[in-house]
Amino acid sequence: MPDARPARISSGLPELDDILNGGFPSSRLYLIEGAPGSGKTTLGLQFLLRGVKAGERVLFITLSETTAELAEVAAAHGWSLDGISIFEMEATELSLGIDGDQSILHSWEIELGEVVRHITREVERIKPARVVFDSLSELRLLAQDPLRFRRQLLSLKHFFNHNDATVLLMDDMSARGSHDVDLHSLSHGVVTLERLTLDFGIARRRLQIQKLRGSAFREGYHDFAIRQGGLQIFPRLVALEHHTEFAEEFLPSGMPGLDAVLGGGPLRGTSTLLMGPAGSGKTTISLQFAAQACVRGERCVIYEFDERIGTLLVRAKGIGIDLREHLDSGLLQIRQIDPSEISPGEFTSMVRSEVMENNARLIVIDSLSGYISAMPQEKQLILQLHELLSFLNQQGVATFLINPQQGLVGSMQGGSLNISYIADTVILLRFFEAGGRVRKALSVLKNRGNVHESTIREFTISSRGLELSEPLTRFTGVLTGTPTFTGGPGPFKERHDPNESDGGSGKHRA
Repeated sequence: MPDARPARISSGLPELDDILNGGFPSSRLYLIEGAPGSGKTTLGLQFLLRGVKAGERVLFITLSETTAELAEVAAAHGWSLDGISIFEMEATELSLGIDGDQSILHSWEIELGEVVRHITREVERIKPARVVFDSLSELRLLAQDPLRFRRQLLSLKHFFNHNDATVLLMDDMSARGSHDVDLHSLSHGVVTLERLTLDFGIARRRLQIQKLRGSAFREGYHDFAIRQGGLQIFPRLVALEHHTEFAEEFLPSGMPGLDAVLGGGPLRGTSTLLMGPAGSGKTTISLQFAAQACVRGERCVIYEFDERIGTLLVRAKGIGIDLREHLDSGLLQIRQIDPSEISPGEFTSMVRSEVMENNARLIVIDSLSGYISAMPQEKQLILQLHELLSFLNQQGVATFLINPQQGLVGSMQGGSLNISYIADTVILLRFFEAGGRVRKALSVLKNRGNVHESTIREFTISSRGLELSEPLTRFTGVLTGTPTFTGGPGPFKERHDPNESDGGSGKHRA
């Protein structure tokens, strides 16, 4: 039995084609709905320009904008309207000389019929394969009556279908009534564009495929942005679609002491969460792992939400981690991220691109507090982060997440986002006071990849690098920040390195 499903045509955006499972089924009518400023006209122009590129005849029917205004929109994106037929219904074309005192027909009834006749004549003359109708609001105002509007729209649907045209109907929803919900039932597919205004930062945009008859599509919301060159869509990531075989192996840090505490180091394809207050060494440990990966010839990417790149490089060099040589070799990339200017979907797309196109093998996200700022809705953030980590794990990428805790000493809070259950390995860093000095303690709370030490060790950062002490067996309550000394010779000694950030004795070079 032959396949009766219609062929598909490109929407003009590869990412939208991916969401639509190959593009729009041809010779059908689609509703593109969204508030003013959500990107409908830009999407329509990209749809038509794709047809021009394919050698098709295309038509833009505008009842709301002038040709000059369309040309301005196109010029802003660096496009030309050459090849696009534009039908603009001017007010003079609607002046039919109807006597205002006649009582048999209303003038608006005549105007609607005349508008439709002009449109159908233009379509029959051009015979376009693609049509954009902008917008339904004007047609709705001319009809006034919901029933008449529906009948006219149904008539246009049959007309376009008879002419084998794929049509995008634009609707800004500004004049919708309760009866307009059946617009969805008349359309073969519905794409909803949304523009969300936050309290700070740029407006966020997202789209959703409400329906697509007889076809599977990627459900859910997909972030997008309007940039010069058109809409940039960031399809929702589905981790199960991106599994790759990889060898499970330990990733050493170059610090034997830390690797020993971790039972050999994190496994490839796992995520490591570093928790602790500001300044406790979370970023430094992640940089150590990244530098060692570069030494092995693996590509690494650091997404820096909080610290300036220049400061990061100077600080790393001060403790013996020279990131500049890895940057020059191209094995290391550091991306400065402004959470007020980027959506979580775009960030996910950036990470996915680095992994799929540039073969990144280690990712550092510093920090999750900046990532939280990109999307205040905590529940959605956890779901997106969970999917991103699942994708990275299935690609064999090692991920390091920095999660600052609130407060410096004493009782700690993990912030507004609890993701410790998502991570495969959790390393906790704490400040504590002993011997009249502020010190740092490191402990591994969990490591799904291997058996790990349950000890607590002093952790120091100096010009010699990173060091770990012997287990702090003569103290209790170190993780509370207020330990109690239980007696015996103290495990500490005064520091001799003036550049050392903490003291310690019995230390083993990590």
